[in-house]
Amino acid sequence: MTLPTIIPVILSGGSGTRLWPLSRNAKPKQFLSFGGGHTLIQETALRCQGAGFDPRPIFVAAEAHRFMVAEAVAEIAIKADIMLEPMRRDSCAAIVAGACQAFARNKDALILVLAADHHIPDVAAFQKAVRSAAEAAHQGWLVTFGIKPNSPHTGYGYILPGETTGAGPVVKVSRFVEKPNLETARTYVAQGYLWNSGNFLFKASVFLNEVRKLVPGLVEAVDASLQHAQADLSFLRLTADEFAKAPQISVDFAVMEKTSRAAVLPVDYAWSDIGSWDAVAKSGVADAAGNVVVGRGVAEASHNVMIHSEKKLTAVLGLDDIVVVSTRDAILVAAKSSTEKVKDLVAHLKELGHREAEDSHMQYRPWGHREMLDEGEGYLVRRIHVLPGGVISRQSHADRAEHWIVVQGEAAAVVDGQVHHLLHNQSLMVPAGTVHQVSNEGPGPLILIEVHTGARLDEGDVKRF
Repeated sequence: MTLPTIIPVILSGGSGTRLWPLSRNAKPKQFLSFGGGHTLIQETALRCQGAGFDPRPIFVAAEAHRFMVAEAVAEIAIKADIMLEPMRRDSCAAIVAGACQAFARNKDALILVLAADHHIPDVAAFQKAVRSAAEAAHQGWLVTFGIKPNSPHTGYGYILPGETTGAGPVVKVSRFVEKPNLETARTYVAQGYLWNSGNFLFKASVFLNEVRKLVPGLVEAVDASLQHAQADLSFLRLTADEFAKAPQISVDFAVMEKTSRAAVLPVDYAWSDIGSWDAVAKSGVADAAGNVVVGRGVAEASHNVMIHSEKKLTAVLGLDDIVVVSTRDAILVAAKSSTEKVKDLVAHLKELGHREAEDSHMQYRPWGHREMLDEGEGYLVRRIHVLPGGVISRQSHADRAEHWIVVQGEAAAVVDGQVHHLLHNQSLMVPAGTVHQVSNEGPGPLILIEVHTGARLDEGDVKRF
């Protein structure tokens, strides 16, 4: 039997507090790379390329992260449907949105629902597991992927596998349980329970019918939101009025724990939801002393230390079992045993009024991104990265001047109607009140150092045309 093509539906709605300060609400962990290379969201998309997979995945993302998703997709040269949720309604509504879009593309579609921020290094093993589950999904089972645990873990839900479905290695779900304490987790591992990965494979039509039965009104609300959706650049904006009517509930509570169609495929490939800095350390490559270093870090006379340093040289001497994370504007030092509590720390930082708890020094725009390098009384310095073909909006500033220095690429700068072509090591000064615009006219990225000087440097002093 020839099975339908599998359409990946990638959920990218995380809030980004558990891996602070690298991950924040403004830039959650799916947009980060741990150890270089692709980001987690890019790894997720690339994992679903090849035979049997539809090459055009569907992303369901938060409005605030839309440009990061678009840039991530562009960097790996794939096409995608990027759907934007107007507000959070938890995983069930997000999956329904992806399922409705997939069903509109192919009424027989199987959809592979994946979190954008999971780490699965063995792509071949993952794809083999998906294909093993496809027959059961085609027969109408809602298949989840259960990870065979290598230790008792209190951060995951568990699944007890049951009787065979008659579709290869996929079996019925006997029981779902929530995150246990350590003693209970040890019991579950001994009894053959599996970790609940939160990834699924099923027919879009079967899933939607189950949601209609179990959560009345949810499919209708999301589908109405999709029917009235607005195309905006490369995005599909779900309408807020209809989407807001969808109940806020997770797919496990709404469907998987109630349906008679729940099934599980036990898998033993390496998997992590990268839910804490301790988990990042365990997924990294350690030296003989158990130290994991990403970026510019040195661990001397230390054991089981995790260092993640973006720019600064970060050195640790004579310490054991700690995590040190250094970014441009914040540093975290924590015992490995406490990294599950970073979310609570971030909440406290918010209460204390520290903007670094949520804001990132990196901001994403349709044309690329900008990074804050320095600021002080009367000045501000940014690094501007413009994608090929990117155009920064035509604008002026009443109370500040701008100075641009090209460090990579080719810029076309229009200042008061006059065009300036700038190459590497060339610069231009834009006086206050002058209408200006910058575009990337080269084949690669354009990188500028932008210096603002003046009495007012905030976004209120921007007039766009």
